[in-house]
Amino acid sequence: MTIQVTSSAFTQGHPIPKKHTGDGDDVSPSLAWSNLPDKTKELALICDDPDAPGKEPWVHWVIYKIPAGAKGLPEGVPRKSRLKDPAGVLQGVDTSGGTGFHGPKPPPGHGVHHYHFKLYALDASLEAEPGLDKKTLLEKMEGHILAEGELMGTYER
Repeated sequence: MTIQVTSSAFTQGHPIPKKHTGDGDDVSPSLAWSNLPDKTKELALICDDPDAPGKEPWVHWVIYKIPAGAKGLPEGVPRKSRLKDPAGVLQGVDTSGGTGFHGPKPPPGHGVHHYHFKLYALDASLEAEPGLDKKTLLEKMEGHILAEGELMGTYER
């Protein structure tokens, strides 16, 4: 089963507007999803850039403990480790150690980078605190992923 992930800011495979990048307002884009498995208890989302220089993809956003009933995330999710809306949602750290969404800002002249917003439907509520990195979140989700969905946008400087 594949989760459908969309955004009102950009469509699959197309450029992410400057507003949602480190060259603009650097606010998270709105995201919406559908086609979750019936047994979904919780959701998690990771955004990363596999085109970034280095051995590992550059992580731009780690957000988890999203309630199964949530239909998406609004534009401009606050950069706080614990969110009030949706209640109980936690955010982890990106590659630079920051909390919350930090938008695309690839090296100038490095070509087109691809930003993958990957959503995971989980069959259990994670035992987790705020501040997890991508690797730790993926370890905690192991064996609990029911389905995945992805929205990919591009950006070039």
